Order: sequence, then structure tokens, then C-alpha cells
Amino acid sequence: MKSPTFAYERPQSLAEALALLAQKGADARPLAGGQSLIPMLALRLARPSVLVDLGRVEGLDELTLQDGVLVIGAMVRQRQLERNALVAEHLPLLVAATKVVGHPAIRNRGTLGGSLAHADPSAEYPAVALALDAEFVIQGPRGERVIPAQEFFLGPFTTALATDELLTSIRFPIPPTHSGWGMAEVARRHSDFALAGAVALLARADDGTCARAAIALFGVATRPLRATQAEQALVGRPFTTETFREVATLATESIDEPLSDVHGSAAYRRQLVPVVVRRALEEAAQRAAAR
Repeated sequence: MKSPTFAYERPQSLAEALALLAQKGADARPLAGGQSLIPMLALRLARPSVLVDLGRVEGLDELTLQDGVLVIGAMVRQRQLERNALVAEHLPLLVAATKVVGHPAIRNRGTLGGSLAHADPSAEYPAVALALDAEFVIQGPRGERVIPAQEFFLGPFTTALATDELLTSIRFPIPPTHSGWGMAEVARRHSDFALAGAVALLARADDGTCARAAIALFGVATRPLRATQAEQALVGRPFTTETFREVATLATESIDEPLSDVHGSAAYRRQLVPVVVRRALEEAAQRAAAR
């Protein structure tokens, strides 16, 4: 199908991009990688009158390490995340998540910020941002504001961004050296969106017990979720199979609005949650022990 008619703007600066969004209002949509927006246009799921292409906006594709925080510009391509040495050293979880996003052709154009702002509840990046306690830097006509990942995702394809604002960068705190990460998902095919997925980050205490836990779920609810009850139940306990099985079962309590569609019912997704959480926890524990 062909896209509906729209005007096309290609600003060179952030100020120019924000001015265009403010001028055009709700009829304008920012274009990052376009790997989600363009198909939506073709299917008439989105009908903006103006596309504001961010591809040439200076400064949005920078990636820097600042005081223990990896700051990634919203327009950094997914393929760059997959291959970047700085990301591989400090955030290997982000690299692992990137490798299951679509296919190389998609990752060549897709951007981190575009995926996060799109807020697909079955995507990997939002759950990774939740587990890593990322912060979202947003620019608009009222200035800059910073939103924690926990407050950014409001619902399916809905975020805290206003129509005249842009996500400009994401701040990822570097996990402590004695921590480990794990990710597991169930999908129909490799690189498909997940029917159920989990991201886990575990910090190991000197006595071998859990000092801190972060568990994020995706593909199972209307937005990515932190399994806070399961996290709290894990702290202070040893990394054993029995512990992980018990904690994984608790993770289903965090799902308030389960997804149900042609690919999988809500009941099916609930059954998958303990499986993917346990797998993610076991993988995270192995890495934490090794470090």
C-alpha cells in the first residue's frame, strides 16, 4: 500500500525541528529511523500531514561516557549500538537486545530513540531501559526535562512525550562490576516481536546472596513493566534454582493488563512469564558469579 499524502521537512538543527513541531502541532510526526512509522503510514494506522525528518539534526547521534553514565543520542542507529566497543564494554545487555531487533537491514536504519518513543509494548529496548533505570532527556519549547524510564511508558505506543517535544538522548547508568544480566524471550520466529520476554539485572553480595535485583517484562502487558514484587523477594536470597523458580512465579503478579491478540492469549502469555523470568535470572546469576 502507498502512504497517504504528507509534507516533508528536513531541519538541520534541534531548534529548527522543535519550531516545526510547535508550528504544525498534532498533525506533525518526527521521523527517526522510520522502521515503524513508515509501515504505519502504509497501513493508514497513522496519517500525519507533516513528517519532520531528524536525520540531519546535529548532535542527536552522539554516544559518550560521562561520569559512569553512558549517554546515547536518540538518533544513534541500532547497528552502531550492536558494533560499538563502548557499549559492548559497559552495556552488553543493550548489545544483546539489539541483536534480536529485526534484521540487519532494519537495524541499519532503526534508531534507539525512535524505538523507545514508539513504545511498542513487545519491543526489547523499553524493557532494557526499565531494568537499567535509564533516564530520558526531552527537549521542547518549555526547555529540557528528564523523565525516569518508569514514568516514560504510559501505554501501548503512548509515552510522556508531548506533541511539541523530542526525545534527544537516553542516559544509562553503568551497572556495578559485580552484577550480571540476562534476557530471555519467546517469539514466533527469530527477530519477531516477543510474545513474552524478561530482562534481569542482578548484583551479587560478598556472601553470594542477591544484593539488588531488577526484572523487567515485555510483550505481556500494555506497556513494559518492572516486576517489583519479584525483585523484593529475591534480595538477600542465594542464587539457586529453587529461589529463581519461586521468584519467577511472583513476576506474574505485576501484570495488570495482560495482552491478548491473534498471536497469543492473555492466559498463554501469563504461562510464559515464569519461564522467561527464570531463564533471564539464571543467565544473570551466572554472569554475576563470573564477575
